[in-house]
Amino acid sequence: MDIARPELKKRKRRRQIVLGTALGIVVIATGAGIMSLGPAMPSVERSSVLVDTVKRGELLREVRGPGTLVPKEIRWIAAETSARVERILVKPGAAVDADTVILELSNAEVDDQLLAAMTAFTAAQSDLAARRTELQSRLLDQQAAEAQARTDYETARMQAESEKSVAEKGIIPAVQYKKSLVVLEQLKYRVDIERQRVNEFRRNISAQLAAEKARLDQLANTRDLRQRQADGLKVRAGISGVLQRVPVEEGQQVDAGSNLARVAGPGDLMAELRIAETQAKDIVIGQPARIDTRNGIVAGKVLRVDPAVQNGSVQVDVELEGDLPAGARPDLSVDGTIEIERLADVLYVGRPAFGQPDSEVRLFKVDVDGVAARVPVQLGRSSVNLIEIRKGLAAGDRVILSDTSAWDQSDRIRLN
Repeated sequence: MDIARPELKKRKRRRQIVLGTALGIVVIATGAGIMSLGPAMPSVERSSVLVDTVKRGELLREVRGPGTLVPKEIRWIAAETSARVERILVKPGAAVDADTVILELSNAEVDDQLLAAMTAFTAAQSDLAARRTELQSRLLDQQAAEAQARTDYETARMQAESEKSVAEKGIIPAVQYKKSLVVLEQLKYRVDIERQRVNEFRRNISAQLAAEKARLDQLANTRDLRQRQADGLKVRAGISGVLQRVPVEEGQQVDAGSNLARVAGPGDLMAELRIAETQAKDIVIGQPARIDTRNGIVAGKVLRVDPAVQNGSVQVDVELEGDLPAGARPDLSVDGTIEIERLADVLYVGRPAFGQPDSEVRLFKVDVDGVAARVPVQLGRSSVNLIEIRKGLAAGDRVILSDTSAWDQSDRIRLN
């Protein structure tokens, strides 16, 4: 027969209550501990990020940009007149001399105009010669009239002198002597008039011949123009160098002033660099530069800085001072680096992603345990791959330079 024992049932219930309470306390404590730890720290593979060490020393500020080699001397040859391209005698890339004929053009009207201009010039020459002969003949007539007047004057003078003595002796009437004096005075006046006529005619000859000469010079200029136009039908290089472009085809009709060919001097080349407008503000003429032709590096200096901005970049011309490596030719793609200044005894580090000069960024600084924490950093002046640290880091600190936007929600990450 079973005996009822209620004390056992009460003891079991008390034990269940104690165990439940203890288990609840453990669960609550564990949850509180987990909540106090915050979100889990992201882990990043060390090989997937770029880490650099802050250094102190001299910082060489440089800017870099792509570009091309171009000749210093470029000659565009334009058409003297409208014409038709008959033949292309030289292809681009060939070496040419100043007298090398590159193209042959044709225009029958130019030939006719040249013939007409030469005929008009020759006729004007004949007219000038005939006019000069006519004027010289008329001048001789005037001089002859002056000579006749002088002769008449001298004859009258001698007669008056001879009549003077006989008139004083009463051999001839005094009236006759006075009449001779009047004639002598009239002849003297006539000599003066004829002399003036000769002088005025000489000046008139000079004026008329000058007018004829001016007309002849005008016709000579027209003839020379037509001759140049006719000679321009054979397009010559004009300088010694390399033929770069012939932007026309055989049979094509071209207008006056159209570019027919481009010739570049073979020796003197310079580099045209395209520098980002944000980096070009510190570039000045005379700064040293290095041009990488991919087959050697050539020293140079800044020759010109374009004041205009095109497509977000500024053109900078660099004069090459060293010997060009083999294979250097016009239109060759190059990379140029321009030295801006040297900063002594400054903190610097590699340029971080999205790190702009004179700005503040938050970089991950890595400690000895491989944990990286965000710190505010004040950036200063920049170079191609380096940037000045003004505040927030010290020499020897290691920071992550890679793009860390994927961890914007975390202030700490661990490098594995």
